Amino acid sequence: MADPSIDNIPATAEPLVLPATAADGARFELMAVCPAAAWQRLLYWIPAMGIPARHYLPLAQALAARGIAVVLHEWRGIGSSDRRAGRGSNWGYRQLLQDDLPAGLTTMRQRWPQASCLLGGHSLGGQLGLLYASLHPRDFTGLLLVASGSPYWRCFRHGGLIRQAYVLAPLLAGLLGYLPGRRLGFGGNEARGVIADWARSGRTGRYAASGMTQDFERQLAALPLPLLALRLQEDWLGPAASLEWLLGKLGPGARRVQTIARDDLGGQPADHFGWMGTPVPVAARIADWLAEPDAAFVASDSAAG
Repeated sequence: MADPSIDNIPATAEPLVLPATAADGARFELMAVCPAAAWQRLLYWIPAMGIPARHYLPLAQALAARGIAVVLHEWRGIGSSDRRAGRGSNWGYRQLLQDDLPAGLTTMRQRWPQASCLLGGHSLGGQLGLLYASLHPRDFTGLLLVASGSPYWRCFRHGGLIRQAYVLAPLLAGLLGYLPGRRLGFGGNEARGVIADWARSGRTGRYAASGMTQDFERQLAALPLPLLALRLQEDWLGPAASLEWLLGKLGPGARRVQTIARDDLGGQPADHFGWMGTPVPVAARIADWLAEPDAAFVASDSAAG
């Protein structure tokens, strides 16, 4: 979900740009920020709905300063993507999971084949990251969520109104050929297939993707990877119940949940997007988690190698 305030996030040093091409020919660019010294861990990061990859460069820089390389994924339809949603250009979770993420991760691994890779994301990016990891659990050493959770309407205050939005959004997207999120103040201009898949999970509390036969609920329940989830205390778009519902789907891996408060961010809002302008505390929590002598994490790290 887009927020105009993210346009005020300061720019950082130029990242390394890696072109990627999906199986269906869609093209986009990854942005990579690597530590100056030798490093081993790499975080592949998936943005929130409607947020271009470049807005996470401050987070990537903060992590690189702590010895963690970051590769920023780009959503189909925004930023460097050569596609734009419209009546004649549509896609859903299937294309994101089967075309775009494999293309980005393959490009990353071709450049850094020995890197120990974590998969993480913000909001919907975190959800899609979990779905992808549930299909490819041996490809990653750990998982990371920031301001993420299930969109299930029962997890939210005024859930009845949110449930109505999950009915109306696909109808509007079908009528116009895409969801005009920029005008609505919700996400970007989103493909109607993405909105249909997202709204279905919001109505039912279960994950599915049109055109895919995988049982994501079963796949998630078998996912054994260690996970860190950072919740923002003032985040009405990602309340505690939403995160709990999402984590409740997962398998036996070690889970760590931490809350980021306004005081942690130097007085800046601890909400869905506010943390992006002050990413150093979030980066520090991630780095501290990775530095812990956690037996479950070490075991997964070793097995994935």
